[in-house]
Amino acid sequence: MQSPADWPILLISVVGSILLVEVARRLLNRAGRKWALAQHLVEHCTWPAFLTAAIVAFNLVFGPGMFGDSPSERALGATVQQALGLVTIAVVTWLIVQAAYALTDVILDRLVQVEGERNRRARRIMTQIGLVRRIAAAVVIVIALGAMLFSFPQVRALGAGLLASAGIAGAVVGIAAQSTIGNVLAGLQLAFSDALRLDDVVVVQKEWGRIEELTLTYVVLRLWDERRLVLPVSYFTQNPFENWTRHGSRVLAVVYLRVDWSVPVPKLREALYAFLQENPLWDQKDWTLQVTEVLPNGLVELRALMSAADSPSSWDLKCDVREFLVNYVRENFPESLPRFRVETPESRAGAGE
Repeated sequence: MQSPADWPILLISVVGSILLVEVARRLLNRAGRKWALAQHLVEHCTWPAFLTAAIVAFNLVFGPGMFGDSPSERALGATVQQALGLVTIAVVTWLIVQAAYALTDVILDRLVQVEGERNRRARRIMTQIGLVRRIAAAVVIVIALGAMLFSFPQVRALGAGLLASAGIAGAVVGIAAQSTIGNVLAGLQLAFSDALRLDDVVVVQKEWGRIEELTLTYVVLRLWDERRLVLPVSYFTQNPFENWTRHGSRVLAVVYLRVDWSVPVPKLREALYAFLQENPLWDQKDWTLQVTEVLPNGLVELRALMSAADSPSSWDLKCDVREFLVNYVRENFPESLPRFRVETPESRAGAGE
């Protein structure tokens, strides 16, 4: 039978376990300079490890008899021990989830550094890992909640009845949470069908942006002006949207210019090529300048097309080329600026003479 004299032993055990965790944290912190996993373990697991060590040490030493020998004191000790059991399940679950996040962060850090043609596949794997670890965390938490509930004898006694009514309850919950379940399934479909990935460039509802966050229930789109558009995952499975980086990050930039018929297109084409060669945003691959339309208002439409490594570079390159073409035509061929011709009876009579 334990006595109040055991309280110092309990205190020493708890403090000793915390000190052991602190020693391990310092060692991992030093190893984190060369070992990425150690750094992530320190970032994610420090506080869960402290709490887990303290609670586990308390459970190993603590006994209901430490409160006394009377029935009421023993009942109080049993209640405290049961509460400690619940707290133990909670902190161990927290530690497991954080350790899983630390392990996956090592992989995600490496994938973020992948560039070039392999970047698309890396972003797909990042998206899938993010969703899978959220599902795994949810499953672990549900199992922990179940273990906490079944630690009560009353709940264990009701277990058979709960299992018998699980079919009816499941049907009710399924009907009530139909939209949520649909979003979860849509999130899995997007992630594993490779239709949408983190950092993809998309156009949704006439808004251009990048996929900043992709969860099982919603998608966060970071727009070009730093606004955030939050949409349910099911939106992307039920509505059309543009994905500019579906098969790669390379994008074609297009600039339209409407000028007078007198514009010397070959000279303008040579000037555009010289400008692109000096512009670092051009990826040195595709470019062209074509007359794409003869407009009814007496103008011709020129289309300048050039390639860029990604969509932000494409946008900046497009603005640079547009500014260059406008300045070049104004300074070198002012007679080719847009003009609208109006024919009057006097001018028609003069032309007849």
